[in-house]
Amino acid sequence: MSIRRLPEHLVNRIAAGEVVERPASALKEIVENALDAGAQRVAIRLTNGGLDRIEVSDDGCGMDSADMALALERHATSKLPDDAIEHVTTLGFRGEALPSIASVARLSIDSRVAGGDGWNRTVDNGQVVGEGPAALPPGTRVTVEQLFARVPARRKFLRSARSEYAACMDVVRRLAMAHPAVAFSLEHDGRRALSLQAGYAREDRVAALTDRALADNHVVLSLERDGVRLSGVASLPTYHRGTGDHQFLFVNGRPVRDRLLVGAVRGAYADVLARDRHPVVALFLDVPPMEVDVNVHPAKTEVR
Repeated sequence: MSIRRLPEHLVNRIAAGEVVERPASALKEIVENALDAGAQRVAIRLTNGGLDRIEVSDDGCGMDSADMALALERHATSKLPDDAIEHVTTLGFRGEALPSIASVARLSIDSRVAGGDGWNRTVDNGQVVGEGPAALPPGTRVTVEQLFARVPARRKFLRSARSEYAACMDVVRRLAMAHPAVAFSLEHDGRRALSLQAGYAREDRVAALTDRALADNHVVLSLERDGVRLSGVASLPTYHRGTGDHQFLFVNGRPVRDRLLVGAVRGAYADVLARDRHPVVALFLDVPPMEVDVNVHPAKTEVR
Protein backbone atom coordinates (compact mmCIF):
# COMPACT_ATOMS: atom_id res chain seq x y z
CA MET A 1 0.00 0.00 0.00
CA SER A 2 1.39 3.41 -0.94
CA ILE A 3 1.81 6.20 1.61
CA ARG A 4 -1.18 8.54 1.84
CA ARG A 5 -2.49 11.28 4.06
CA LEU A 6 -4.97 10.16 6.67
CA PRO A 7 -8.48 11.68 6.58
CA GLU A 8 -8.99 14.50 9.06
CA HIS A 9 -11.61 12.62 11.09
CA LEU A 10 -9.22 9.69 11.51
CA VAL A 11 -6.36 11.98 12.54
CA ASN A 12 -8.61 13.52 15.19
CA ARG A 13 -9.67 10.12 16.49
CA ILE A 14 -6.04 9.02 16.79
CA ALA A 15 -5.20 12.24 18.63
CA ALA A 16 -8.14 11.64 20.95
CA GLY A 17 -6.45 8.45 22.10
CA GLU A 18 -3.74 10.56 23.71
CA VAL A 19 -5.62 13.69 24.73
CA VAL A 20 -8.94 12.18 25.88
CA GLU A 21 -8.61 9.02 27.93
CA ARG A 22 -11.78 9.33 30.03
CA PRO A 23 -14.46 11.88 31.00
CA ALA A 24 -12.06 13.56 33.43
CA SER A 25 -9.63 14.21 30.56
CA ALA A 26 -12.30 15.95 28.51
CA LEU A 27 -13.48 17.91 31.53
CA LYS A 28 -9.96 19.09 32.30
CA GLU A 29 -9.42 20.41 28.78
CA ILE A 30 -12.75 22.25 28.72
CA VAL A 31 -12.33 23.86 32.14
CA GLU A 32 -8.78 24.92 31.23
CA ASN A 33 -10.19 26.61 28.13
CA ALA A 34 -12.67 28.47 30.34
CA LEU A 35 -9.91 29.67 32.65
CA ASP A 36 -7.76 30.74 29.70
CA ALA A 37 -10.76 32.74 28.45
CA GLY A 38 -10.71 34.81 31.64
CA ALA A 39 -13.73 33.22 33.30
CA GLN A 40 -14.63 34.42 36.79
CA ARG A 41 -17.27 31.70 37.16
CA VAL A 42 -17.19 28.09 36.01
CA ALA A 43 -20.28 25.89 36.41
CA ILE A 44 -20.00 22.16 35.76
CA ARG A 45 -22.75 19.58 35.41
CA LEU A 46 -22.10 15.86 35.09
CA THR A 47 -24.43 12.97 34.37
CA ASN A 48 -23.48 9.39 35.24
CA GLY A 49 -19.93 10.31 36.18
CA GLY A 50 -19.48 12.22 32.93
CA LEU A 51 -20.02 9.07 30.89
CA ASP A 52 -23.35 10.32 29.55
CA ARG A 53 -22.95 14.08 29.71
CA ILE A 54 -20.48 16.83 30.64
CA GLU A 55 -21.55 20.46 30.58
CA VAL A 56 -19.26 23.39 31.40
CA SER A 57 -20.55 26.97 31.40
CA ASP A 58 -18.35 30.02 31.92
CA ASP A 59 -18.52 33.80 31.77
CA GLY A 60 -15.27 34.23 29.86
CA CYS A 61 -14.64 36.27 26.72
CA GLY A 62 -16.63 33.95 24.45
CA MET A 63 -16.22 33.29 20.72
CA ASP A 64 -17.87 34.53 17.56
CA SER A 65 -18.97 32.13 14.82
CA ALA A 66 -15.68 32.38 12.90
CA ASP A 67 -13.54 31.62 15.94
CA MET A 68 -15.86 28.79 16.91
CA ALA A 69 -15.33 27.08 13.56
CA LEU A 70 -11.56 27.42 13.94
CA ALA A 71 -11.68 26.13 17.51
CA LEU A 72 -12.89 22.79 16.15
CA GLU A 73 -9.94 22.45 13.78
CA ARG A 74 -6.74 20.76 14.92
CA HIS A 75 -3.82 22.97 15.91
CA ALA A 76 -5.91 26.14 15.78
CA THR A 77 -5.36 28.22 18.93
CA SER A 78 -5.46 31.82 20.12
CA LYS A 79 -3.03 31.13 22.96
CA LEU A 80 0.31 30.59 21.27
CA PRO A 81 2.13 33.36 19.39
CA ASP A 82 4.22 32.27 16.41
CA ASP A 83 7.50 30.59 17.40
CA ALA A 84 6.85 31.21 21.08
CA ILE A 85 6.15 27.85 22.69
CA GLU A 86 8.87 28.67 25.21
CA HIS A 87 6.71 31.52 26.51
CA VAL A 88 3.52 29.55 27.17
CA THR A 89 1.58 31.00 30.10
CA THR A 90 -1.87 29.57 29.34
CA LEU A 91 -3.11 26.15 30.45
CA GLY A 92 -3.89 25.12 26.88
CA PHE A 93 -1.91 25.87 23.77
CA ARG A 94 -1.91 22.95 21.29
CA GLY A 95 -5.36 23.38 19.78
CA GLU A 96 -6.08 19.64 19.95
CA ALA A 97 -8.62 19.23 22.73
CA LEU A 98 -11.93 20.25 21.17
CA PRO A 99 -11.47 18.52 17.79
CA SER A 100 -10.24 15.40 19.60
CA ILE A 101 -13.30 15.35 21.86
CA ALA A 102 -15.61 16.07 18.92
CA SER A 103 -14.23 13.05 17.06
CA VAL A 104 -15.32 10.58 19.76
CA ALA A 105 -18.48 12.17 21.18
CA ARG A 106 -21.29 14.58 20.44
CA LEU A 107 -19.89 18.04 21.17
CA SER A 108 -22.02 21.17 21.27
CA ILE A 109 -20.60 24.67 21.76
CA ASP A 110 -22.72 27.72 22.51
CA SER A 111 -20.81 30.98 22.80
CA ARG A 112 -21.26 34.72 22.74
CA VAL A 113 -18.88 37.66 22.94
CA ALA A 114 -19.93 40.78 24.83
CA GLY A 115 -21.99 42.98 22.54
CA GLY A 116 -22.34 40.24 19.95
CA ASP A 117 -24.80 37.50 19.04
CA GLY A 118 -24.70 33.98 20.41
CA TRP A 119 -23.81 31.09 18.13
CA ASN A 120 -24.02 27.30 18.31
CA ARG A 121 -22.05 24.61 16.54
CA THR A 122 -22.65 20.90 17.10
CA VAL A 123 -20.36 18.10 15.96
CA ASP A 124 -21.27 14.42 16.27
CA ASN A 125 -18.28 12.07 16.13
CA GLY A 126 -16.43 14.29 13.68
CA GLN A 127 -19.39 15.45 11.56
CA VAL A 128 -20.96 18.90 11.83
CA VAL A 129 -24.67 18.27 12.41
CA GLY A 130 -25.93 21.67 13.50
CA GLU A 131 -25.08 25.35 13.44
CA GLY A 132 -27.01 28.53 14.10
CA PRO A 133 -27.92 31.36 16.48
CA ALA A 134 -28.03 30.64 20.21
CA ALA A 135 -29.38 32.55 23.20
CA LEU A 136 -27.03 32.84 26.17
CA PRO A 137 -25.21 35.51 28.21
CA PRO A 138 -21.64 36.42 27.24
CA GLY A 139 -19.40 33.40 27.72
CA THR A 140 -19.31 29.82 26.54
CA ARG A 141 -21.18 26.60 27.23
CA VAL A 142 -19.62 23.32 26.09
CA THR A 143 -21.59 20.07 26.23
CA VAL A 144 -20.13 16.62 25.65
CA GLU A 145 -22.51 13.66 25.34
CA GLN A 146 -21.96 9.92 24.98
CA LEU A 147 -18.17 9.96 25.08
CA PHE A 148 -16.74 6.95 23.19
CA ALA A 149 -20.26 5.63 22.45
CA ARG A 150 -19.15 4.78 18.90
CA VAL A 151 -15.74 3.55 19.99
CA PRO A 152 -16.68 0.44 21.99
CA ALA A 153 -13.07 -0.66 22.38
CA ARG A 154 -12.43 2.55 24.33
CA ARG A 155 -15.77 2.64 26.11
CA LYS A 156 -15.34 -0.81 27.65
CA PHE A 157 -12.11 0.24 29.37
CA LEU A 158 -13.80 3.08 31.24
CA ARG A 159 -14.50 2.42 34.89
CA SER A 160 -17.75 2.63 36.80
CA ALA A 161 -19.67 5.89 36.93
CA ARG A 162 -18.57 6.27 40.55
CA SER A 163 -14.88 5.96 39.66
CA GLU A 164 -15.17 8.29 36.68
CA TYR A 165 -16.96 10.85 38.83
CA ALA A 166 -14.18 10.66 41.43
CA ALA A 167 -11.63 11.36 38.68
CA CYS A 168 -13.69 14.34 37.48
CA MET A 169 -13.91 15.69 41.02
CA ASP A 170 -10.14 15.41 41.38
CA VAL A 171 -9.66 17.46 38.20
CA VAL A 172 -12.03 20.17 39.43
CA ARG A 173 -10.46 20.19 42.89
CA ARG A 174 -6.97 20.78 41.49
CA LEU A 175 -7.99 23.50 39.05
CA ALA A 176 -10.12 25.26 41.67
CA MET A 177 -7.22 25.13 44.11
CA ALA A 178 -4.95 26.85 41.60
CA HIS A 179 -7.50 29.59 40.83
CA PRO A 180 -9.00 30.91 44.08
CA ALA A 181 -10.16 34.08 42.30
CA VAL A 182 -12.61 32.01 40.22
CA ALA A 183 -15.95 30.69 41.52
CA PHE A 184 -16.58 27.00 40.84
CA SER A 185 -19.70 24.87 41.12
CA LEU A 186 -20.22 21.20 40.34
CA GLU A 187 -23.44 19.22 40.05
CA HIS A 188 -23.58 15.47 39.61
CA ASP A 189 -26.81 13.78 38.57
CA GLY A 190 -28.73 16.89 39.61
CA ARG A 191 -27.19 17.17 43.08
CA ARG A 192 -24.84 19.98 44.11
CA ALA A 193 -21.47 18.45 45.00
CA LEU A 194 -19.28 21.54 45.16
CA SER A 195 -19.80 25.27 45.51
CA LEU A 196 -16.83 27.61 45.90
CA GLN A 197 -17.11 31.37 46.02
CA ALA A 198 -14.43 33.54 44.46
CA GLY A 199 -12.04 35.78 46.32
CA TYR A 200 -11.00 33.69 49.31
CA ALA A 201 -7.36 33.41 50.32
CA ARG A 202 -5.54 30.49 48.76
CA GLU A 203 -5.15 28.70 52.11
CA ASP A 204 -8.91 28.92 52.68
CA ARG A 205 -9.60 27.49 49.22
CA VAL A 206 -7.16 24.63 49.90
CA ALA A 207 -8.83 23.88 53.24
CA ALA A 208 -12.28 23.92 51.63
CA LEU A 209 -11.12 21.37 49.05
CA THR A 210 -9.27 19.04 51.43
CA ASP A 211 -10.32 19.17 55.07
CA ARG A 212 -11.77 22.09 57.00
CA ALA A 213 -9.56 21.15 59.96
CA LEU A 214 -6.54 22.12 57.87
CA ALA A 215 -7.52 25.77 58.36
CA ASP A 216 -6.26 25.56 61.97
CA ASN A 217 -3.39 23.15 61.34
CA HIS A 218 -1.21 24.60 58.62
CA VAL A 219 1.59 27.00 57.81
CA VAL A 220 1.63 29.33 54.82
CA LEU A 221 4.74 29.09 52.66
CA SER A 222 6.27 31.95 50.72
CA LEU A 223 9.85 31.74 49.45
CA GLU A 224 11.64 33.30 46.49
CA ARG A 225 15.09 32.86 45.01
CA ASP A 226 16.65 33.62 41.61
CA GLY A 227 13.32 34.41 40.00
CA VAL A 228 11.65 31.22 41.29
CA ARG A 229 8.84 31.52 43.81
CA LEU A 230 7.43 28.79 46.04
CA SER A 231 4.17 29.41 47.86
CA GLY A 232 1.41 27.32 49.29
CA VAL A 233 0.07 25.54 52.32
CA ALA A 234 1.62 22.72 54.37
CA SER A 235 0.06 20.90 57.31
CA LEU A 236 1.66 20.94 60.74
CA PRO A 237 3.41 17.70 61.76
CA THR A 238 0.51 17.03 64.14
CA TYR A 239 -1.96 16.93 61.24
CA HIS A 240 -1.49 14.04 58.82
CA ARG A 241 -3.25 11.33 56.86
CA GLY A 242 -2.88 7.63 56.19
CA THR A 243 -2.59 8.20 52.44
CA GLY A 244 -0.80 10.73 50.27
CA ASP A 245 -3.88 11.65 48.24
CA HIS A 246 -3.97 15.20 49.59
CA GLN A 247 -0.67 16.36 48.16
CA PHE A 248 -1.16 18.83 45.33
CA LEU A 249 1.60 20.25 43.17
CA PHE A 250 1.40 23.10 40.66
CA VAL A 251 3.93 24.65 38.32
CA ASN A 252 2.95 28.05 36.92
CA GLY A 253 -0.65 27.38 37.92
CA ARG A 254 -0.71 24.03 36.13
CA PRO A 255 -1.55 20.87 38.15
CA VAL A 256 1.34 18.43 37.73
CA ARG A 257 2.54 15.10 39.05
CA ASP A 258 6.25 15.08 39.75
CA ARG A 259 8.17 12.41 41.68
CA LEU A 260 10.99 14.81 42.47
CA LEU A 261 8.67 17.28 44.18
CA VAL A 262 6.83 14.50 46.01
CA GLY A 263 10.18 13.17 47.22
CA ALA A 264 11.15 16.62 48.45
CA VAL A 265 7.92 16.83 50.46
CA ARG A 266 8.49 13.39 51.94
CA GLY A 267 12.04 14.34 52.88
CA ALA A 268 10.92 17.55 54.57
CA TYR A 269 8.62 15.59 56.90
CA ALA A 270 10.86 12.54 57.33
CA ASP A 271 12.00 13.44 60.84
CA VAL A 272 8.56 14.34 62.19
CA LEU A 273 6.16 11.83 60.62
CA ALA A 274 6.05 8.05 60.70
CA ARG A 275 6.70 6.41 57.34
CA ASP A 276 3.06 5.40 56.98
CA ARG A 277 1.72 8.91 57.59
CA HIS A 278 1.45 11.68 55.02
CA PRO A 279 1.15 15.48 55.22
CA VAL A 280 -1.41 17.62 53.46
CA VAL A 281 0.31 20.07 51.13
CA ALA A 282 -0.53 22.32 48.21
CA LEU A 283 2.63 23.74 46.69
CA PHE A 284 2.70 26.35 43.94
CA LEU A 285 5.97 26.77 42.08
CA ASP A 286 6.23 29.78 39.79
CA VAL A 287 9.18 29.84 37.40
CA PRO A 288 9.96 31.86 34.27
CA PRO A 289 8.12 30.18 31.34
CA MET A 290 11.35 29.77 29.39
CA GLU A 291 12.76 27.64 32.22
CA VAL A 292 10.08 24.94 32.06
CA ASP A 293 8.84 22.67 29.26
CA VAL A 294 5.11 21.95 29.53
CA ASN A 295 4.93 20.14 26.19
CA VAL A 296 6.31 16.76 27.29
CA HIS A 297 3.05 14.89 27.97
CA PRO A 298 -0.25 14.74 26.04
CA ALA A 299 -2.24 15.54 29.17
CA LYS A 300 0.22 18.29 30.20
CA THR A 301 0.51 16.76 33.69
CA GLU A 302 4.30 16.52 33.55
CA VAL A 303 6.83 19.29 33.15
CA ARG A 304 10.60 19.46 32.85
